[in-house]
Amino acid sequence: MVRSKTPRTGRVPIPREIKVLIAAAFIIAIGFGIIAPVLPQYAQSFNASATAVSAVVSAFGLTRLLFAPLSGRATNRFGETPMYMIGVLIVAASMFLVAFSQDYWQLLVFRGLGGIGSTLFTVSAMAFLARKSPPSIRGRVSGAYASAFLIGNIAGPVVGAALAVFGYRVPFLIYGTALVLAAGLVFVLLRDSRLADRGRPDDRPQMRVAEAWEHTAYRAALTSFFANGWATFGVRNSLTPLLAATAFAGTGFWLDGPQIAGAALSLFAVGNIAAVTFSSRLSDVHGRKPLIIIGLLVAAAGTAFIGWMDNAWLFLALCVLSGVGTGLLNAPQQAAVADLVGQDRKAGPVMSTAQMASDLGAISGPLIAGLVVDAAGFGWAFLLSGAVLAVGAVSWAFAAETNLPVAPGGPRTGALPVVSPPGEPAEQPPERPGRPAQRPDAG
Repeated sequence: MVRSKTPRTGRVPIPREIKVLIAAAFIIAIGFGIIAPVLPQYAQSFNASATAVSAVVSAFGLTRLLFAPLSGRATNRFGETPMYMIGVLIVAASMFLVAFSQDYWQLLVFRGLGGIGSTLFTVSAMAFLARKSPPSIRGRVSGAYASAFLIGNIAGPVVGAALAVFGYRVPFLIYGTALVLAAGLVFVLLRDSRLADRGRPDDRPQMRVAEAWEHTAYRAALTSFFANGWATFGVRNSLTPLLAATAFAGTGFWLDGPQIAGAALSLFAVGNIAAVTFSSRLSDVHGRKPLIIIGLLVAAAGTAFIGWMDNAWLFLALCVLSGVGTGLLNAPQQAAVADLVGQDRKAGPVMSTAQMASDLGAISGPLIAGLVVDAAGFGWAFLLSGAVLAVGAVSWAFAAETNLPVAPGGPRTGALPVVSPPGEPAEQPPERPGRPAQRPDAG
């Protein structure tokens, strides 16, 4: 599908369907930010131990991991938009059930149920973005979608803190209601798109995971997704606050330990948002690979040395640096997978496998790094996490670029072939399994 450029700027606009999904993502992220600080305290109110509280948090990630393959197949069979709405409504139902839990075991089961819906709407959203994003702005679309989640996650805890006076159950009721609103938004505003898809059978061929695996870029993406899940979604959320609260307590700094922990997470998010705003656009112009490698190396450097810091200012500066690195790689790595799939392939299992790699890192990272903390201290645990990110950079160093130029020095548009200069033999693009090779002069 070719998108016309806006007459004033000459830039390809983000399609309306994607803007709807971005708005829904913002609503979902605010709700998640509301419950994130409350959930551990709510679990403790059932006289749960520290391990039991951690299990409630981990149950969500575990069910996401286990049900990701099913979500990929369901997305291919029933379509992205219906599965997105069903996934969001499953999470909404789980939030209402969590709010009315009568004991710890009900809380554990209902929170795990939410993971099933989460992986369903996450995978279907990834497939929807790959299908609807104009190739020349895939990076910008991925960046806008990621920014919606980031901004929502920052605003959510602020709202959650204001709601704390109403008790532990109210934030879950509010989040459930927000999820219903997000599903309603998608149902109403994407109605024409959904009916159009229903009116014609989706006869696009499916890209199987085995086909995607043949690409060096896909294997590198799985590695970087795992590394990012380990360091960003796992270790950052579990060990960084613990390090800040213990290492800087009673140091005379103008913030105490717990306040430094909150500042660390906020500054990471600030660095992340700042980098996403330009890295997504740069990856459309200069390719995905350079931004991903730079981002992984910057995040690795920031993460590796955090655990050795005894100066609060340096600790917070490294948190910003880690956030910048993560922001540099997030949108380009998502766009790289979309480049490989393109708009003419079904992508459910390919996307769900990438999501599984991230979830596996988010689950295993805190567990392994926690064991290292107990055995050798925070410094070595964060050094290990930095090394995992560096491995991701190495894997991308040997991977092929997925966003190829139309002509030497010309604009890049994702899946289009390389065109050699006049008088030189035509250079064919890397062959994509299941997809006929395009002629270099194909329009």
